[in-house]
Amino acid sequence: MTAQAGTPTILDTARGPIEAVVSGEGPALLAIHGGMGGHDQSGLLARALLADASGHRVVAVSRPGYLGSPLPVGESAEDQADALAALLDRLGIASAAVAAVSAGGPSALHFAIRHPERCRALILVSACTGRLETPPAILSRLRMMARLARLPLLPPLLRWRTRRNPAAAAARAIPDPGLRARTMADPTAGPLFRALQAGVFDHLADRLPGTINDITRFGTLAPIPFDRVAAPTLVIHGRADDIVPPSHGDAAARGIPGAEHLAIDGAGHVALFTHLAPIREKAARLLAAAPT
Repeated sequence: MTAQAGTPTILDTARGPIEAVVSGEGPALLAIHGGMGGHDQSGLLARALLADASGHRVVAVSRPGYLGSPLPVGESAEDQADALAALLDRLGIASAAVAAVSAGGPSALHFAIRHPERCRALILVSACTGRLETPPAILSRLRMMARLARLPLLPPLLRWRTRRNPAAAAARAIPDPGLRARTMADPTAGPLFRALQAGVFDHLADRLPGTINDITRFGTLAPIPFDRVAAPTLVIHGRADDIVPPSHGDAAARGIPGAEHLAIDGAGHVALFTHLAPIREKAARLLAAAPT
């Protein structure tokens, strides 16, 4: 299994230019990345969830403010949801299953609410589903990084350090030594997780506007009307998530009618990689049962 992403295309839509990688044939899956992401991390999300990504038409998107998708296309979660619908229009896709990770959660939820006929199923992984306040010091550091990331040598240096010692970088995301070792040694999860970590530093400066926008908006995010989500839904959240508290998963699973909740003891924010097998099994069942 490869962790390589395809070639991105910037597509002109009714809402403005949106960057995506489209690959495979079959039922459509719209993959939505989190913070510090882009189409490459949306693609990693899809490949992690799907044992055989080639059996789906995967649309790996860059949300507005990330990589080649300009922030003005959609700064709010509601506007991003409408931009995603416009992207499907541009691709001639009537409906899709939607998978979102972390900061992609609000956009995915609003897509399911605002365009119910287009959302066949919804998978939320470690997803933000409500107000999420970030310490001001972290936001200040990100703004400083946005300036420093324009320096030609900094992103390559950070990428080199991560690839040179992936175990040290992984320790920050997976503190438990045994779980970290098993994840890094796994022939599927390991390469995907290493690609996720190193990929952040590719085009670093182009990932920060969207990240800063997310953090700023999530601090005042209005309650999401979960009861208006009609799509079959799977909510996946680690009980030890210290980035997006597990209460976000609890709230979505409790509020979305008929939602299935996979709450994983001992898993943190990167539960998708540390507990790949049970997550894949649950995702496969949901997608197989989703209406076409």
